[in-house]
Amino acid sequence: MSVLTYIESSNGKIKKSGFELASYSCELAKLLNTSVVALTINTDDVNELSNYGITKIIKVNNESLNKFNASTFADVISKACNHLNSNHIVLSSSLDSRYLAPLLAADINACYVNNVIGLPSDLAPFTIKRTAFTNKAFSDSSINSEKIVIGLSNNSFGLIENSVEIEIEDLKIEIQASGLTVNSSEKVSGQISIADADIVVSAGRGMKGPENWNLIEDLADTLGAATACSKPVSDMGWRPHSEHVGQTGKPVATNLYIAIGISGAIQHLAGINSSKIKVVINNDPEAPFFKAADYGVVGDAFDVVPRLNEKLKEFKAQNS
Repeated sequence: MSVLTYIESSNGKIKKSGFELASYSCELAKLLNTSVVALTINTDDVNELSNYGITKIIKVNNESLNKFNASTFADVISKACNHLNSNHIVLSSSLDSRYLAPLLAADINACYVNNVIGLPSDLAPFTIKRTAFTNKAFSDSSINSEKIVIGLSNNSFGLIENSVEIEIEDLKIEIQASGLTVNSSEKVSGQISIADADIVVSAGRGMKGPENWNLIEDLADTLGAATACSKPVSDMGWRPHSEHVGQTGKPVATNLYIAIGISGAIQHLAGINSSKIKVVINNDPEAPFFKAADYGVVGDAFDVVPRLNEKLKEFKAQNS
């Protein structure tokens, strides 16, 4: 009856969200008076999970799982769930997990509850807090299903360090062939991914063209941040679609989100509303983004951003 948590990886390395999942799952297991087992797929080094309370890891390694397929990955997690007889499965809120979670829930006859931001307040019935209406409200959801798939919102629980001894089991699973074939996938190398970033520097049409994106990249480099963009920017081909954030792009839940030259359409705000601190730089004082921002600068990005970057570099030099 262990809690099973699926820890995502990229190029064989555990994603940052995996350590938050580990922390959450361990605390959930304490409430349920049970243990935690982490499942990894094609992950090289898993020992770091022992720093966050994980005492047992099941590794599934198979070349056919090198490319993500929601149906296939859901089947692997389902078989691991049956292997452990788990009633509680914890996933992240990444795009991959959002695709596979409903398939997994249907396969094991479970209830899927997403956008979870905390531990259950009650166990009978299982009651848990979630965000609703694009993060504008909260709801306490009561679940009567015996099996529950929990989708934890990124950056909502935090990390709890707890170093323990770890046991690793290699599990051989028969991979179910899918009718879908992935011919290519878009990967960004040498940069901080949006999903793992604590800080995101995002820009819109106010940058006037792709030739000016060096200002955004320089600021992101100074801050150790990921770069992102609005939907119109990716639609025009100024930036890759992998950088598009918002309701119709990648959701963002960072500690700091800096929006430069983005007006703040409702679709964009819905996708970044979970970020803890939002800063906007725009030369239009009436831009909708100012109403949602924690801090705002009214000014020309081509003047403000270089000066901000210069001051940040000076601050880092003095405090390094």
